[in-house]
Parts: sequence; C-alpha cells; structure tokens
Amino acid sequence: MSTNDTNFLKNETLCISLVVPVYCEEDVLPEFYARTFRVLTALSPSYDYELVFINDGSTDHSAEILSSLAQKNDRVKVIHLSRNFGHKKAITAGLDHASGEIAVIMDADLQDPPEVIPEMLKKWTEGFKVVYGVRRQRRGESLFKRLTATAFYRFLNSVSELKFANDSGDFRLLDRAVIDSFKQIREDNRYIRGLISWIGFSQCPITYDRDPRYAGKTKFNLRKMLRFALDGVTSFSERPLELSSRMGFLVTFISFLSACKLIYAKLFLPSYLVQGWTSVMVAVLFLGGIQLIAIGVLGEYLGRIYRETKQRPLYIVQAKLGFKIHR
Repeated sequence: MSTNDTNFLKNETLCISLVVPVYCEEDVLPEFYARTFRVLTALSPSYDYELVFINDGSTDHSAEILSSLAQKNDRVKVIHLSRNFGHKKAITAGLDHASGEIAVIMDADLQDPPEVIPEMLKKWTEGFKVVYGVRRQRRGESLFKRLTATAFYRFLNSVSELKFANDSGDFRLLDRAVIDSFKQIREDNRYIRGLISWIGFSQCPITYDRDPRYAGKTKFNLRKMLRFALDGVTSFSERPLELSSRMGFLVTFISFLSACKLIYAKLFLPSYLVQGWTSVMVAVLFLGGIQLIAIGVLGEYLGRIYRETKQRPLYIVQAKLGFKIHR
C-alpha cells in the first residue's frame, strides 16, 4: 500500500492546488476557469481544491478577470506580481503560496487539458510523488517547433547527468514533499522541469494529446525558446565548458599539423608554396571564431554566477487576493 493511500483510508479530504501562471490571457481565462471548475468539483468529496493564479505583469485585462473570479469563488487565489518576471518565476511564486497536499502546474492556454488531472491523481494514489505529462501529439504547433524540441531534449540528455523525458513540459503533479523541497531551491536560473528531476522522489509519466491554443497567440517566441534551451543546458551541465577545452586542443593539434606541413614544403617542395593571403585569413578567421565561441560559453556561465551573487528576490508581489491574513 502506498503512503498516499493512507489518506483515503482515513477518509480525509485532500486539497489540490492548481498553480496557473498568467500573462496576457484575457481571451482564454473564462473558458479555462469553466473547464477546470468542472474537473475539480467532480473530484469532490475526496478532494477539495484551490486555484492559484499568478498574474505575471499582464498588460491586458487579465488582472481584472482574475480579480473578478476571486470575488466570485473563495477557492480562487490571485497573486499579482509587480512586473513580468517570467514564466518560471511565476510558477515559483505559485508553488510558494500553494497550501494543498498536492499541486498541479499548468498553463492557462488550455493546450494541456485539465481533464488529464484525474489520471495524474490516480498515479499519485499509487505512490508516485511526481506525475508529469508527456505529449503524445502536439496539435497546433509548427514542424519547426516540434523538431527543435526533439533535438533539444536529445542534446540535453546527452550532456546532462540527469535524464529528461522527451516531449514533457511543466504540466505535472507534485506531492507536498516535492513542493517543500522545491521551495528550498532559490537559484535565479530556474529550469523548472530540470529542478524537479534533480529533486528526485518517485516519478511517473502519463501520455496525453496536446491541443492547440484555445485563443490568443503564444508568448513563447524564438528568442525565448533559445534562452530557455540555454538555461536548460547551462543549469544542468558543464559539458559546454569541456567541449570548449576539447575544441581548443583540437585546433592546436590541427595548427601543429599545418605547421609541420609548411616546414616540410619549405624544405623539400619550395615550388609548392603559393604566396597569398587566403590561407592566412582562413586560419585567422577560424581561430578567431573558436575563441569567440569559447569566450561566449564562459560568459554565459559567468553571467549566471553574477546573477546568483546579487541574491535578489525571485519575484515581488504587488497584491494578493483570496488568501487568509495571518497576524
């Protein structure tokens, strides 16, 4: 019998915290609330729930919609951040304020269907502390995004000591033990799925079909995709630094062979030498490119060290709605 099953034997009602980061989702929020409300209320009486929305500096009417939902339903909690801190730090704010024995992280765009939550809970009752979603199909996403996502996870698995499931995202269920462990990690570079994998505990995947966005446009552009990939690699691997060193040794070896070739030609094949700038320029540009790449890799790691040393708060809360005031 799993430890999670003991709560059911005691006939206790457990609370699920649905943690939802929100950034400019005014077109989706009414439908998102309606669907999640149906799913969560259907779990009664075994489970109670709270909806923890994190307004990550939205510039549309998302804040007003969330405030209205909090007034209508006392199970809706809203955290208004002082500005846009980013998706990962908004999730962190939600988990910091989640009070349930279980938390489910999901975005508000309805690409991850809330109807999967009961399946996650079933796995949790079997004893798994983390249940993460793996996308069987990714409807509404471009071929470029699907191919680059597959390539990224394969590369990350090849350079990291941790193993990450292909086609998994932040849509996942966390046990209270995992939440409390996650809250102890306050590093600035927050690759969420990597941190949760690093924490450990028993983890289990479930597959589902990912839907297109219900409305609106994705906020995850190419620049953010590249930054996300860079965060994932540099947060959980020092392999780029090792590759830079190996590349340096390789270039040095190639340069040594070229020097040997030129000396041989000078001594025994003087007619072979051709005067000109082509070979010199190619060598200079090649070596310069290698050096700039190595400096860039070092800069990424040094930049992360610099941000960590400042020890700024991960986010700043402007206002909270629906939370009990503790004196």
